[in-house]
Amino acid sequence: MVNESLNQEESNDRPVPESEFQADTSYSTQPSVSIHPSVSGHPSVSIHPSVSGHPSVSIDPSVSVHPSSSAHPSTLAQPSGLTHPNELVKEDSVIKVSKRRWAVVLVFSCYSLCNAFQWIQYGSINNIFMNFYGVSAFAIDWLSMCYMLTYIPLLLPVAWMLEKFGLRTIAITGSALNCLGAWVKLGSLEPHLFPVTMVGQVICSVAQVFILGMPSRIASVWFGANEVSTACSMAVFGNQLGIAIGFLVPPVLVPNIKDQEKLAYHISIMFYIIGGVATLLFILVIIVFKEKPKYPPSRAQSLSYALATTDASYLSSIVRLFKNLNFVLLVITYGLNAGAFYALSTLLNRMVIMHFPGQEVNAGRIGLTIVIAGMFGAMISGIWLDKSKTYKETTLVVYIMTLVGMVVYTFTLNLNHLWIVFITAGSLGFFMTGYLPLGFEFAVELTYPESEGVSSGLLNVSAQVFGIIFTISQGQIIDNYGSVPGNIFLCVFLALGSALTESPGGGRGGGREQYQQGTHRPVGGSSLREIAETQEHRHSLTSWFQLAVTAST
Repeated sequence: MVNESLNQEESNDRPVPESEFQADTSYSTQPSVSIHPSVSGHPSVSIHPSVSGHPSVSIDPSVSVHPSSSAHPSTLAQPSGLTHPNELVKEDSVIKVSKRRWAVVLVFSCYSLCNAFQWIQYGSINNIFMNFYGVSAFAIDWLSMCYMLTYIPLLLPVAWMLEKFGLRTIAITGSALNCLGAWVKLGSLEPHLFPVTMVGQVICSVAQVFILGMPSRIASVWFGANEVSTACSMAVFGNQLGIAIGFLVPPVLVPNIKDQEKLAYHISIMFYIIGGVATLLFILVIIVFKEKPKYPPSRAQSLSYALATTDASYLSSIVRLFKNLNFVLLVITYGLNAGAFYALSTLLNRMVIMHFPGQEVNAGRIGLTIVIAGMFGAMISGIWLDKSKTYKETTLVVYIMTLVGMVVYTFTLNLNHLWIVFITAGSLGFFMTGYLPLGFEFAVELTYPESEGVSSGLLNVSAQVFGIIFTISQGQIIDNYGSVPGNIFLCVFLALGSALTESPGGGRGGGREQYQQGTHRPVGGSSLREIAETQEHRHSLTSWFQLAVTAST
């Protein structure tokens, strides 16, 4: 029923090109463009007399204009070798957002929530699972860190799969693995079956690899230019909300009791609930998810459709990204911030119980406060970016405030006033968690038109690497020296991240935004704004493509 209604909505759409696509008939190009004499067309097709040509640019003799088509005066000659030029003009020149986009981002957020819940469900009641399985705190920490470890070697294969097979295949695979891992854990309801719960958690960690790189891709493929930052924040929301619920629900469902049989019963309730939810979401993904909308939602995405090639080198894209100094700095600074968040989330229960014994439920509520505050921070930042496009400035302010929040949290934790911890933890979460979607969008701006899946994947690899390092190191510091030295350890690296973000090479956004505005400079060095003589022609897909060819030659 959901699928039918969505399809019906799309079939009823009547795409109409925006008025901005109407061309100025006074437009002319450089006098070096020519049209091959063998091009044939409908008698009504006319080409503005001011258009002349470059002798090296021609139309293949086999290209003809469909009799039912009429050429717009702004339509320029397609270069030889362009695949299906007529289709590009007829469909991709229409810019229209799909109503399905909200269903897609909602379903994605929900199964991302489910996966994130399973990441933190052990760490939020670390001491209870230690007693149930009879293992060390470090072993329980690995139930969280396996998410980070698994991501590192699987990023490149999954990112390649995202480019090769598309959003729908990756979404179905990720939700299926998430569902499978949830049901495997139901076989670990005995104290001696810790390896089984580890296997289930590893399966869920593989599913995470198919999830973390998708928010910016979904936002750019499905949403309009003035919605991408907000949509990316909404997609990341699911993950953050899952972590929040993972802090709140397990301490309520699984109380700290000594009776092993009763404890196993409470654990089974939690595992059955998450298994049922994961199964429902897997079905919804199959119904709702489509590869891409019928029409591109923005000019940047329209150009991406036109330039897409089946033989694009995936490795060469990665090489280009690592030659981008601004992006490399962002990879480091994002990893430092997100890694600190992963370590803080994993070890939060241990730190709170150390200062407030028997407060497992409140430890979960503190974690909930951190994430919920961060969700508001992410939403506000996303809306601000859509309006201002001040990517570096916003990222820098949020990063510095994260450092300030971490310092305040560190030195108020041992005051033995739980309400103060709630306030300082919420302030920290507002900026620390709110930074995560900013990094994705900043990366896309710095690297456009490179794949969003590759750039966001590299950011997440950095986050996982630093997350493992910080979790192990801070855990050892807390065990040997206490929570304050452990948190100071994180403060030092957040200060380093702030300094790198503020550095001259820290980068400014504008890659994708410049394409939207016509100011991006292609290989030849002349901006599209300088070549295009009117605002209307800058917004025509055909003109965009032809001007890019002219500038590069």
